[in-house]
Amino acid sequence: MKKYLVIAGNIGAGKSTLVRLLSDRLGFRPYYEPVAENPYLRDFYGDMPAWAFHSQLFFLSYRVRSHRALMDDPHSVVQDRSLYEDAEVFARNLYERGTMSERDWGTYSGLYKTMTGLLPSPDLVIFIRASVETLKSRIAQRGRGFEAAIPDEYLSDLSRLYESWIEGFDLAPVLVVPGDRMDFVAESRDLEAIAATVEDRLRDRQGSLFPFGM
Repeated sequence: MKKYLVIAGNIGAGKSTLVRLLSDRLGFRPYYEPVAENPYLRDFYGDMPAWAFHSQLFFLSYRVRSHRALMDDPHSVVQDRSLYEDAEVFARNLYERGTMSERDWGTYSGLYKTMTGLLPSPDLVIFIRASVETLKSRIAQRGRGFEAAIPDEYLSDLSRLYESWIEGFDLAPVLVVPGDRMDFVAESRDLEAIAATVEDRLRDRQGSLFPFGM
């Protein structure tokens, strides 16, 4: 039976890496975060409050289409970041920072909730929990120049919203991986432990939140 697995986590948490490793280990088809040419980005960076709603609505539409295409794949799949995070973390952050108005946020979140009610939910979400220090270290290691200037405060805000989202997420079971102490790249034992736990949870899709136990 086809399975749908989502890898969630802040910038630099190691989502793409874990997608690749688990897809190899479990024989799932990997789906990496899509790159979309958002036609509103230039306007957004010129006047964020005026164009935040338009920009996020484009991303939501794109994410919904990607989610639908992923579900049409007959193979078991593992996805790098989902539409849930796009709305509950990144768009909500714009709203909380005052970049998106109350009215626009209400319209956006209402559409998001409608869409999530129509789309199939994951069989399991793996949330990589990592401190800002760990995130910054991994961001530095991958050497993407545009990420070097991300403020600590921004990463902290996203981490707070990730925790809030995970705590209230009830569409699928959640497996929390402690990213500060588990190195699934350098330590094959850590990867094997994660993969074995994932296989176990996918066989028994019950409950809501599973802290990682070793």
